[in-house]
Amino acid sequence: MKILILGPKARYDAYAPDFLPQLPIEMVFAREYPSILDAARANPDAGCVLVDAITPVGADLMDLLPHLKMIHSEGVAFNCIDLEAARQRGIFVCHNKGCNSSSVAEHTVMLMLMALRHGITGHQAVLEGRQFEMKQAVMVSKGPELGEQAVGLIGLGDIGQATAKLLRPFGCKLYYYTAHRRPPEVESELGVSYLPLEELVEQCTVLSLHCAVNDHTRNMINAALLEKVRPGTVLVNTARGELMDNMAVRQALIDGRLGGLAADTLFPEPTPADHPLVALPPEVAHKAVYSPHLGGNTGGSFARAHRNMWNSVRLVLEGKRPNFIVNGL
Repeated sequence: MKILILGPKARYDAYAPDFLPQLPIEMVFAREYPSILDAARANPDAGCVLVDAITPVGADLMDLLPHLKMIHSEGVAFNCIDLEAARQRGIFVCHNKGCNSSSVAEHTVMLMLMALRHGITGHQAVLEGRQFEMKQAVMVSKGPELGEQAVGLIGLGDIGQATAKLLRPFGCKLYYYTAHRRPPEVESELGVSYLPLEELVEQCTVLSLHCAVNDHTRNMINAALLEKVRPGTVLVNTARGELMDNMAVRQALIDGRLGGLAADTLFPEPTPADHPLVALPPEVAHKAVYSPHLGGNTGGSFARAHRNMWNSVRLVLEGKRPNFIVNGL
């Protein structure tokens, strides 16, 4: 079977599972062609498409591949794949559920600590010879500890649960919101309490996003919701930039309703330097901490993802259903 890969060859070489040489496949890398559509036109017999989590896959691509059986995200997210178009054509869409939960959870806690404990501004102060000046200022600022915070997890899937497990030893009060409340035994095991979304943002001092992007969650962090946050609340996003209304978050930082933003993901990607949440006014620029979408980028995360992805290819080759289907087939 021919496998069309919409991603860099180096990554597939680095994380190839041990059973890959046994599979009767031919790998074709789309980057060897002028465009993704050109790659599809040149390889109409491709049976599977493997794609990174931010490259769009629409009906136009699917129509060029009449033998396509599966589209598989290289990550956890699958919002850039047209799920309905694939469903109508009988094409499985799959993802790597849970592969990056531990790595993203670690990254989330890191960003929380950086936002609360002057991770960037403190570093800069030392570089500029202002170490003592900043230390004196922080000593009288009643600076927060992570363990003192009420943390609201918006989303409690694999990553949200992994984040709760890491936060619990800090002593945080942990709350969560999801569209479907978890069973009491899960809440007890994680040490989390359920709150409706508006109550959660009113009570928590750190809000951490762990939702998938869909029609219900896109721009959920909007002006109306941000009006309800406690002044000084820190917003952490290691999920997807599309969950936030960029201009509303920007204004909340300027107004002081948000005391900080710690973002691993912004929309769009690649993130331009003039992005409204990057090109902040000088008086509030210190409130923001960024990382370049590194939450799931660990060797362990990619190894787990590629093993699952190629295992799904193996299942398709055997005429079986692949793992973690997300488009209802």
